[in-house]
Amino acid sequence: MPMTSSIFFPAPAKLNLFLHINGRRADGYHELQTLFQFIDIHDELSFDITDNGQLTLEPSLAGVKDDDNLIIRAAQLLKPFTTDNQGVQITLHKNLPMGGGIGGGSSDAATTLVVLNRLWQCGLDNQQLAQLGRQLGADVPIFIHGHAAFAQGIGEELTPAFPLEQFYLLLTPKVMVSTAKIFNHPNLPRCTPKFASEQYSYEKTTNDCQSIVADHYPEVAQALKWLVEYAPARMTGTGCCIFAPFATLQAAKAVAERCPVQFQARICQGMNRSSLYKKLEELGL
Repeated sequence: MPMTSSIFFPAPAKLNLFLHINGRRADGYHELQTLFQFIDIHDELSFDITDNGQLTLEPSLAGVKDDDNLIIRAAQLLKPFTTDNQGVQITLHKNLPMGGGIGGGSSDAATTLVVLNRLWQCGLDNQQLAQLGRQLGADVPIFIHGHAAFAQGIGEELTPAFPLEQFYLLLTPKVMVSTAKIFNHPNLPRCTPKFASEQYSYEKTTNDCQSIVADHYPEVAQALKWLVEYAPARMTGTGCCIFAPFATLQAAKAVAERCPVQFQARICQGMNRSSLYKKLEELGL
């Protein structure tokens, strides 16, 4: 089907419902366990296929060269699988914070790989796309597979999961956390025992990165201190976003209305299936 810039594809956010660091390998990568679940907020991307062979992105992200942007890098990884002189003009509507721990950049890259694979008719399956995506970031494969998952290893061992699709209050402090800084910190806990996925419960898990981030980013510590008064709050990924689960939409709204002005508050719902694949089905792609 012909594509125009009026058709936007979602790049959904995710939460790490917990994050345990089990050890550090000789190559520097960390062994971890986590549970990924999508939420119903997203960036949006459109793709206009061209025949000039060029890969362009608008608008550019402030402080990020286009060639360093994961969106363009994802398109470059797919380019060898195209025919003729195919290119693309990509338009991005950015809604997810950078450095928030909710996967904005990784999800943008995954949506680019999944959609362009179809529009350019590259013919790759999701396993092949995930292998490409892993070159861009450890979280990219979860967005490509498109289902909530329990992850192990360095994040590449994915087992489909079905956590409750409950409501969350998501707070975004005005700070950007460096993932590399957190994972390289000498005091990061790195010896949490592994457990079987069927033993998971929210109450018995935590985020091993949380204390380090809170120590170095006071805005995150303040958000945690405020939200934990109302619900069992924790950080997602390496931050900066803080979330807490609520049984009902009304309960989440009641707390959101009290949110201090220095934090952006959003009410989200968990999704075990990515909104990207729902959109692709609607379009018959």
